[in-house]
Amino acid sequence: MRAAHTKKVLLISTLTCLCFHIQARDNIGIKFFGLSMHPFGDENAFLMPRKLDGKGYFVLNLGAMLSYEKFFWQDILSVKAIQAGYSDCAARAGGFSHIGIRGKIFSTKRQSLSGGIGPTLIYRRNWNELERYHDPGRFQGGLSDKWQYLFIWYGGEFEYKYSLNETFDFALCFVPGYPDLISFSLGINYKLN
Repeated sequence: MRAAHTKKVLLISTLTCLCFHIQARDNIGIKFFGLSMHPFGDENAFLMPRKLDGKGYFVLNLGAMLSYEKFFWQDILSVKAIQAGYSDCAARAGGFSHIGIRGKIFSTKRQSLSGGIGPTLIYRRNWNELERYHDPGRFQGGLSDKWQYLFIWYGGEFEYKYSLNETFDFALCFVPGYPDLISFSLGINYKLN
């Protein structure tokens, strides 16, 4: 089990490093979490100190993600790497590493919407340490492990950008992890070209 986890972490790390060493970079960004939504509530909502309602439909998460995007076909297709660190729904350390292909859905002079998909490794401090936690079995990691993880081949996002000027874009991200978790974050992108 641990060998498979190590291979996945190495794969994501290698792909992320390769993306960061591409010579012609197009933009870097920082986004701040955010709001998470559990569409059907969460059975562990009692463990979530920043929930906005009793069932955990809406929970505030604190943290940030850094991104690096390189367009390889005009301004339509790109590769994007994201590294995030945050306080999860139970106010415990968590994060994710992602690399994927992005495509522009629409674009005007000042606005654009892109969507993307690619492998994502999500990790968090082990919730099994929390008293009365009910484990739905989504994350890997045993009772004695310090961290839990979830590897998804098809993780992705939708990103809306509004051009503030020649250098900066305002960005709003939507991660559709339906039915378990949908998240929102906002920030800025700095155009390198």
